[in-house]
Amino acid sequence: MDRLILGQYIPGDSLIHRLDPRTKLISSVWFIMLIFLASGFTSYAVLAAIVLLAATISEIPISYYINGLKPLTFLILITVSLQLLFSQGDSVIFELGWLQITMEGLINAIKIIIRFVLIIFMSTILTLTTTPLEIADGIESLLGPLKRFKVPVQEIALVLSIALRFVPTLMEETETIMNAQKSRGVEFNTGSLIERMRKIVPLLIPLFISSIDRADQLATAMTARGYRGGDHRTKLRELNWQQRDRLVLSLFGLLTFLLIWL
Repeated sequence: MDRLILGQYIPGDSLIHRLDPRTKLISSVWFIMLIFLASGFTSYAVLAAIVLLAATISEIPISYYINGLKPLTFLILITVSLQLLFSQGDSVIFELGWLQITMEGLINAIKIIIRFVLIIFMSTILTLTTTPLEIADGIESLLGPLKRFKVPVQEIALVLSIALRFVPTLMEETETIMNAQKSRGVEFNTGSLIERMRKIVPLLIPLFISSIDRADQLATAMTARGYRGGDHRTKLRELNWQQRDRLVLSLFGLLTFLLIWL
């Protein structure tokens, strides 16, 4: 559970930390779109250089980014295996009965791995350098035009902020419940996949009850403090575009033209 980086924030004063959260949100989505736009290894090399540069500027240890990959290792392996086994091509490099691996399938599998790594690294940079409250404020600001269509933008931002805030808390509670069951002789790392899944089921009931209780306490605390949603609420920290934010978005525009040219 300690490897999950969703909802975690590493305090710092780097250039990435000081960027407007809207800039980081737009840049992250823009970057993911560029990943799927890229088709050659030269384009992937350019994108990888951008990610490594951003990770270096963020001044966050590389171990955090590696830990962000570990929870999705199984999904990556499954996706790559399916790509290897079922991709058609003319250049066969391995064949055993119906099993056939082609050079085209191998290249596609490598590209999928690169895409996964780049997306996870960029998402990790966003979450580690931006507080959940800043992410919620940025999303609320970006969704502001939808207010004309009666979309409850502020309520959506509030729900998102609370969800991101309590992800680490729920992970800590899950870890506590697992340790309590381990002390009673439960082994979560032994047995087949089905047996491991059955051992996890008893964790869900106390975790679900704890989540409901925590949500009720939060609702009571917000009501006691007179919380009222609406357009008339003010914010402690106002979001302001800076010159560095415009520069970052301009660089992404240049990067887009470069990838189209490549």
